Amino acid sequence: MPHRVEDFLESDAFFVAVLHCAREMLAIYRESPRIASIFAAQQRWLMAHAGFALHFGYPGEPKLGLYSGRFIAFVVANKIASRNTAAAFIQEMLAYRFLRPVESASDKRTRLLEPTETAQEHFFRWLATHLFILDSLDGGNRLDRINADPSAFRKMQPLISKAIIDSDAVRDPGATYNLFNWANSGGLIMDYLMSRIDTFDRRSDRVDIGPLSLKDIRDQFMISNTHLKRLLTQASEMGSVGWTQPPYKGDTWLSQGFVMEYWGYQAAKFVVVDAAAEAVLGPAARKTASLR
Repeated sequence: MPHRVEDFLESDAFFVAVLHCAREMLAIYRESPRIASIFAAQQRWLMAHAGFALHFGYPGEPKLGLYSGRFIAFVVANKIASRNTAAAFIQEMLAYRFLRPVESASDKRTRLLEPTETAQEHFFRWLATHLFILDSLDGGNRLDRINADPSAFRKMQPLISKAIIDSDAVRDPGATYNLFNWANSGGLIMDYLMSRIDTFDRRSDRVDIGPLSLKDIRDQFMISNTHLKRLLTQASEMGSVGWTQPPYKGDTWLSQGFVMEYWGYQAAKFVVVDAAAEAVLGPAARKTASLR
């Protein structure tokens, strides 16, 4: 039986692993900022998942295949983005060569699209990072199994996509999380803030993460000074982020509530990945029912 959200919320080892995941996402961004920008805000992340799943075969859908009209209708129906935003996303993915058109022998009127090798490699890396963390927590061999069976990724990704799109816990984990994750580059900035945590005591009101350089954040994540300060100011007004010498001076701290929102989101997401892995690879891919 897959792990439960409660298992992850009660496990300090899981939160340590989550911080590793945040650092890995940042490493992906530094290697390839353009493709990692897909993961930089929740709306883009959900659209990317939707596109892959439609290509591989979205659960419950009568047919598989990704094309612009179908993608736009799907995104709008699932309240991910507007028609214009969805259409612009498709054009951006084509321009960056993360999508490409394919010939369709059956229907010349529809221009089918498919993810390129670059897009698939990076999406696989996202999944591999999550499987590696799950394996490290319960001694499983999910990552070895999916590496040995290339078809497993194509089977697992649509299950993950549907579960994420249908999950309130993943899509709406809390006010501060949403503030960051719906802003341009906000998801990456939130990962960066969390990645600076050394230890976290959930009984404490807040956790110190040391001094921050706004210039380093701006340069690293290509965000304007105005946008960054607006984001941090809003988080500060919510009591989620603060400084020992405001504004933006001295050591920075994150509130216990903000960290727990992030933890809760990660727990819900990892439960989704774990359930998809078990559905495709079988329960034998997880060595123990409990976390280490």
